[in-house]
Amino acid sequence: MGIGGPFMKFSDIPGNQQIKNKLIQTVLDQRVSHAQLFFGPDDSDKLALAIAYAQFINCTDKQGLTLAPGNMEQELAVLPDSCGICPSCVKYQKLAHPDLHFIYPVATTKRISSKPQSKHFIEEWRAFLLESNFVSGLQNWYQAIGIENKQGIINAYDCNEIITTLSYKSYESDYKVMIIWMVEKLYYSAAPKILKILEEPPEKTLFILISEEPDQIIKTILSRTLMIKISKSSLSRHIKNEDDPMHFVTFRQWMRDCYGAKITELIKFATDIAKSGREKQKSFLIYSLKTIGSCASMNYIGQIPKGVEGEELKFINDFSPFIKPESLVEFNTLLNDATFHIERNAHPSTLFLDLSLKIVRLFKPNFISSRST
Repeated sequence: MGIGGPFMKFSDIPGNQQIKNKLIQTVLDQRVSHAQLFFGPDDSDKLALAIAYAQFINCTDKQGLTLAPGNMEQELAVLPDSCGICPSCVKYQKLAHPDLHFIYPVATTKRISSKPQSKHFIEEWRAFLLESNFVSGLQNWYQAIGIENKQGIINAYDCNEIITTLSYKSYESDYKVMIIWMVEKLYYSAAPKILKILEEPPEKTLFILISEEPDQIIKTILSRTLMIKISKSSLSRHIKNEDDPMHFVTFRQWMRDCYGAKITELIKFATDIAKSGREKQKSFLIYSLKTIGSCASMNYIGQIPKGVEGEELKFINDFSPFIKPESLVEFNTLLNDATFHIERNAHPSTLFLDLSLKIVRLFKPNFISSRST
């Protein structure tokens, strides 16, 4: 499979080629640092690269990879990559390799009412990664396991689990890999438990710590890692549902309700979309931006948007006259700002209701002020 599939080879991840080259070279030179911190924004491929790196290290049939010419970011003409088909790679792609271990923030839930540990949520974790294409934030994870109203932490139970797990010999690979996701959520009093093993791990053990906010990591942990900055990633890999047909249906009704100033329906819209998860909320906003752009293209230069047909094309043709020149920039600003705040864990129902009311005012500038008089 290509981009967006369950495979996690370096070649499945667009961009960050210089980082990939350096990671590959550490393996070829047998100079893999035992504790590394991959950090970057919430939509970067830090976790995907960590898994690809671990898969490559333990692949039993590393393959040469010919890269497309003309990419100025490339430093090498040919790079090896994991094969994707050996028994080790197959297990990595299912996130089920016995020598691949994950730690992530958790809290009590209805199912796990006391002493929660990462291993209690492993099935949800695997589903969460595959559904989000390995790119998602803490709030989406909390929602996936039903703790969105709590703050998850990496607790002392998981720190003890790290020590116990890594004290055993590897099952079948050269390296045991421990990936700690959102290490900034490591509980302060639990951190001393893993300092020694992080500094002096058993032979052929690799720690990869993942972070969005390295300045919040406990200093004694941070000082023991090799830091690797991961840049923002290609949008095309992350938004799997950018062209989800339901986006059109939802957007069409949303715009009709905004134009009609149907406040009750807009409240329901905001409540419903808040339940969909942040990745789907982001992809819906991106679809909305694209559709507003298509309306502008249709309205001002008479160009039919590429790939748009049927009911969607009819709607854009009918709706485009309502996207006035003076409101086009404001539409784009509102939708871009909403995407920005969703990425930073804004309260979704409040955000979408506020956005809806602002769009109502673009259609009917006097609506809110007339209601308030």
